Amino acid sequence: MSSTTLSIVAQRLLLPSLVSLLLLIVSVISDDASTMPTQNMSHKERAELREESREMFYHAYHAYMENAYPADELMPLSCKGRYRGVTPSRGDMDDILGNFSMTLVDSLDTLVLLGDFAEFEHAVKLVIRDVQFDSDIIVSVFETNIRMVGGLLSAHILAEYLQKQADVMHWYKGEMLEMARELGYRLLPAFNTTTGIPHARVNLRLGMKDPQLKKSRETCTACAGTILLEFAALSRLTGDPIFEVRAHAAMDALWKLRHRGSDLMGTVLNIHSGDWIRRDSGVGAGIDSYYEYLFKSYVLLGDDKYLARFNRHYNAVMKYVSEGPMLLDVLMHRPHAKSRNFMDSLLAFWPGLQVLSGDLKPAVQTHEMLYQVMQMHTLIPEAWTVDFQIHWGQHHLRPEFIESTYFLYRATGDHHYLQVGKRALKTLQKYAKVSCGYAAVNDVRTGKHEDRMDSFVLSETFKYLFLLFSDPQDLIINVDEFVFTTEAHLLPLSIAQLGNSTFSFRQSDEHNVLDFMRTCPSSNKLFPEKVRKPLRNFITGSCPRTISGKRLSALDFQASNADHLRAVYDMGITMVSVGDRSQGKVRLFHSFYNAKSQEEGEMGLQFMQEMLELTKMQSMNQLAQLQVRNSNDKNYPKHLIMAVAYALDEQSQDWTALVAGPSHFSPELIGEQFVEGEVVLASPFRACDEKLENASDISGKILVAERGDCTFVSKARLAQKVGATALIVCDNVSGSSGETQPMFAMSGDGKDDVAIPVVFMYSQEFTKLSAAMQRRPQLRVRIMQMVEFKRWQLAKEAHQNETAAAAAAAALAAGTMPKKKPDKEL
Repeated sequence: MSSTTLSIVAQRLLLPSLVSLLLLIVSVISDDASTMPTQNMSHKERAELREESREMFYHAYHAYMENAYPADELMPLSCKGRYRGVTPSRGDMDDILGNFSMTLVDSLDTLVLLGDFAEFEHAVKLVIRDVQFDSDIIVSVFETNIRMVGGLLSAHILAEYLQKQADVMHWYKGEMLEMARELGYRLLPAFNTTTGIPHARVNLRLGMKDPQLKKSRETCTACAGTILLEFAALSRLTGDPIFEVRAHAAMDALWKLRHRGSDLMGTVLNIHSGDWIRRDSGVGAGIDSYYEYLFKSYVLLGDDKYLARFNRHYNAVMKYVSEGPMLLDVLMHRPHAKSRNFMDSLLAFWPGLQVLSGDLKPAVQTHEMLYQVMQMHTLIPEAWTVDFQIHWGQHHLRPEFIESTYFLYRATGDHHYLQVGKRALKTLQKYAKVSCGYAAVNDVRTGKHEDRMDSFVLSETFKYLFLLFSDPQDLIINVDEFVFTTEAHLLPLSIAQLGNSTFSFRQSDEHNVLDFMRTCPSSNKLFPEKVRKPLRNFITGSCPRTISGKRLSALDFQASNADHLRAVYDMGITMVSVGDRSQGKVRLFHSFYNAKSQEEGEMGLQFMQEMLELTKMQSMNQLAQLQVRNSNDKNYPKHLIMAVAYALDEQSQDWTALVAGPSHFSPELIGEQFVEGEVVLASPFRACDEKLENASDISGKILVAERGDCTFVSKARLAQKVGATALIVCDNVSGSSGETQPMFAMSGDGKDDVAIPVVFMYSQEFTKLSAAMQRRPQLRVRIMQMVEFKRWQLAKEAHQNETAAAAAAAALAAGTMPKKKPDKEL
């Protein structure tokens, strides 16, 4: 096999059922010397970058070992460890932590790739001595599997490899395999569901008996579909089939939930019923590694059905989600409708997976788009819009872009990808390196650091950088004989020979032969430079900009674009923040006096008229969206979204509304109906006692109580008993938000005895309400349907704008335009 050939399936080709699938080997053979890249990287520079990536790993690794171990993570700005239950909680983010020295376990196989056998042996001894799993802690099943189970298995496999190949570690007797088995058993209770799809979280000691998990019902597609590689390896190495059986069952259950018309998957589902909760379908957050594990399960285990499933999904993604080099989420049941206008950084793994599956051209295109995003913003932000502006500004030192860069280089030999890797490396050195490791960037626009260094920085980011700049002869193992898990842990292809619970597609009627015949485009003479060249100015050519001599329209305007701000200023338009700055609400004022010229002033008036029409259209779209409900779910109230509204101050005519959810057991506010009154906090706050301490102050007011200790309907009955006109139940989970989490309707006990409206509010919304109550002790709020609040606001703003527009037009016609006073506002 030539040095320019990337063997993707390696030993898997020894299996008779896979001999016909040689197309999954990607090879690049170029006979046209004119297409060769001109900026080849010298061996010397590549070796220097390899050593620099090694030093980057050790800078982070030693910072962790010296300042954080045995904690799960290093906090690089505080230069101390992050412990679950000790360090201030970050909410759901802390579900990855189990107080089991996660960063060290996640880093073990990187030490072997670096050739540091002495430190690897030392670290293995520490893990065996110090790490234990009998903790009353709720952890993420997905993260614990890929980081801890995968890390232990890979370290065990490499320890036995070193015993044979390097004549070291003869004392090792499989302790890490037994630790992986123990941890696997602690995760198994999560799989006890009617569908076979695992719960998202489990208590390491109590399983699913933890009271906090009684209402567990949701998980993401990637969370449930990223188990099989580790669990299959665990079963085949230990001889205990239960892990692989459960993981196969979860994958089978997910496959049955695909949309049969589009072959797409959603991102969040109910583990008990199998109903989809979020029908967004893409290749990024919430679904990414499900696709990865379909293909890699075929490669590792030789099970044809996973190749067939991957191909069905892949064809659907390329048909509906792929828009040239971009990948935009759609609705699984309406695949021609886009569900969001931004992309997230997790989709950067996709080009690497395309390389492995043999589809090189779109991999080159999407990677080029990602590289231009990086060049535009210095670091790839967590999410960016379709016009490549920042949507979420964080950069968590994620590995996916570097991973795809590595696989593209291995497949093509194109030194362009070495240059891309060099830029990524130097950028991390400049913007993320701190004295105590590497710190995530809180906002790529400001470069401000975050006190966070995830374990994947050591397990994946630095590992892929090191591999990118290494030649095969630089490594002590042949990585082509391994499959990289989603956490970049190494599992050997020889695992398939340890046992085989797979079956051929010919034994199943769920696939047909066409699912196995997706041919790869010929890569002969397809040098990536030919693919990248037409995309060279893809992003800069897409960004909105003000062209000289062309009027800026309201539809094109972006408040984050400096050119646009200058253009509207020249047209005599100024922007003033209204109310709470965190809401990003502004009012536009137009004045001919402030315009750069009469022509610019007239353009400004036209711009304001367009903005009025655009605002009306957007508001009507919002109303339509608020009226949409899940017609298949008969248990939800007719209008799912409620509003808790109040005036911004006592004199202001401007109101704001906080999103809230309804209940099944209270009367529904229909049409323009609302309840208005002063709000008061229950004492005790959870309103579960038979008597409230401030009962005499509640009559005729709207009561606020915290979730917990008793049922929703019990709180409602108590509020009704003391004379409250309505009840607001606020969440007890810190950081929860109606903007990011699905709204739900509170359930009752079947009795129809609550006569006051009851709504539910997440904690971030309650924080805003609480702040308003502190500023105004006698704050009055109005509870109503959100759609009716929007209609009310739209009608009020339309009246104000029409009045202002009429006045401006009359003044212009009369030639009495006032100076230094706004003519029109929006």
